[in-house]
Amino acid sequence: MAHFVTRYDFRAPGADAATRQEIFARAVEQAAYVDEHGHDTLMVSEHHAADDGYLPSPLLVASAFAAVTTRIPISVSALLVNLYETPRLAEDVAVLDHLSKGRVSYTLGLGYRREEYELFGRDWSTRGRDIESRIEDLLRIWMDGGVTPSPYTRPHPFLFYGGGTSAAARRAARLGLGFQPQDADPGLRDLYNDECRAHGRDPGIVILAPAGPANVFCAVDPEAFWAKYGHHLLADAQGYQSWRAASVTSYVRDDSETVEQMQAKGVYVVLTPDDLIEKCRSLEIRLVTSHPACGGLPAEPSWESLRLVSEVVLPALSSD
Repeated sequence: MAHFVTRYDFRAPGADAATRQEIFARAVEQAAYVDEHGHDTLMVSEHHAADDGYLPSPLLVASAFAAVTTRIPISVSALLVNLYETPRLAEDVAVLDHLSKGRVSYTLGLGYRREEYELFGRDWSTRGRDIESRIEDLLRIWMDGGVTPSPYTRPHPFLFYGGGTSAAARRAARLGLGFQPQDADPGLRDLYNDECRAHGRDPGIVILAPAGPANVFCAVDPEAFWAKYGHHLLADAQGYQSWRAASVTSYVRDDSETVEQMQAKGVYVVLTPDDLIEKCRSLEIRLVTSHPACGGLPAEPSWESLRLVSEVVLPALSSD
């Protein structure tokens, strides 16, 4: 059966304060809803200095999600470790681990935008060396009981290292973390596995980005959805694209300039419930990533998509 993820980045270009507040409140309500309806993961991301309001505080939102859910795992992907003071980060993660009863995992990331490092006064040129040092400090603090309380999960919550380069694969292995590259390159997985063994440890968990669409929306009338709300999806894609250098890899890569181009590319898809069920059964889609606030998507299509996935698609697949 396909894996069902619901993710939030809160990117909403041009939104006013009331609209942003509604999106945050809606996300918390939807977190409780997908927890009750059997989704597999809630995911939040992190970026800073974004004009469109991209989420800068994933630990706060993960805490809000933890407070209204009881079952669903929550993934912070990615957590930009170099932008935090290490002891405070260790404390915040430990407290969130208790609030969530160990349901929050983390993909630790380097980040790829100089603006974020400049905002926090961090050195861009030493970022690789710095993140290794900070992660080593985090692990030592948790292992040695250097913060109170210690995490609920012993010795610490589950940690991945993220990145789409050979250096990232080697760093994940060196640090003894799981590995979550941004793309589906099996060579990175193999390199990580080899490096783990070279360091005398069994390879950890590797999550490769799956083939198929990066964002899935469900609608009774997909063409009407594209016509009325496609500009929100386009804003999301163009926001990511504007940040990417040629060397940055990601499975959410869509350089479309129009909604019509987006429809043809298939990175963002809008499907009827029956079509989504069929594509999941045929394994054409193995990961269904709902993005209910995509590009500031309004409440009506946001809830329609989520309810169709939760109350039509998931029950149909569960009965197979």
